[in-house]
Amino acid sequence: MKLLTFDVGGTEIKYAVADEKMNFTDKGYVPTPMDTFEQFSDVIYGIYEKHKDEVEGIAMCLPGFIDVKNGRCNGGGGLLYNHGTDVGKLLQERCGCKIVLENDAKAAILAEYYRGSLKGCENAAVFIIGTGVGGGLIIDSKIVRGTHFRAGEFSFVITKADQYDQKDAVMAESCSTRAMLINYAKKCGSEELISGREFFKRLPDDPLAEEAFDELCTNIAVQIYNLSWLLDLEKIAIGGGISQQPIVTERIREKFAEVISKSSAGHMNLPMHIQIVPCAFYNDANLIGAFINYTLN
Repeated sequence: MKLLTFDVGGTEIKYAVADEKMNFTDKGYVPTPMDTFEQFSDVIYGIYEKHKDEVEGIAMCLPGFIDVKNGRCNGGGGLLYNHGTDVGKLLQERCGCKIVLENDAKAAILAEYYRGSLKGCENAAVFIIGTGVGGGLIIDSKIVRGTHFRAGEFSFVITKADQYDQKDAVMAESCSTRAMLINYAKKCGSEELISGREFFKRLPDDPLAEEAFDELCTNIAVQIYNLSWLLDLEKIAIGGGISQQPIVTERIREKFAEVISKSSAGHMNLPMHIQIVPCAFYNDANLIGAFINYTLN
């Protein structure tokens, strides 16, 4: 079986033809349309038309609260034109083939659970660190979607109880790559944001970059600590482009150990046995997860 797989992001749409062994061919990417669903549909159909004779259907992951069974996007994430839209149905009518949708972070945890670093876990999670903080949960060996398909949307978790009405009081503004880069720019007295790649080039020799990185990892470690008590997880896998830097998972582990030692759990000598690991898949994680989701539906 071959499928055309799509990973729809806020800036670009990655795609590839994939088989069951996750061999990818004809990989590519195009800019994500930002204005209308019609433009989005045109882009998807244009890519599908080139491959329609070799694929059985389309497996897609995208931002938002995705109703997998009905192919409906109940919240569009950064792509507002998808909000409240029957994306799957409309694309299926346009392309004339089976189309199965999944949330992008849920696709990542499917890839890690079935083929990657979370394989064999009964209770686990992924933190996808990027512009915001995507997430996915596996509980009792099943992916958790929630009543309104919002389970694992860590970006919206409030982190400052006394400032809950402020925009920066949520995980997206303290635990994301973007948050780190904004923090670094402020420390430098600049309004210009550098790229993540440039940040990690500067990190070894720049004390301000080290401060911003340390604060990010501490914030993430605190939320892992909270999640550990709520769900008693075996593993948490760290994903997103930032996770390709080995120092990221290493520093989060260090900060997590600090959080435990200074917390009430540490004072009471309560053990916390949770592994923090990098995701096994990087740029291909969502494409792999979208394929797996198609086979499950």
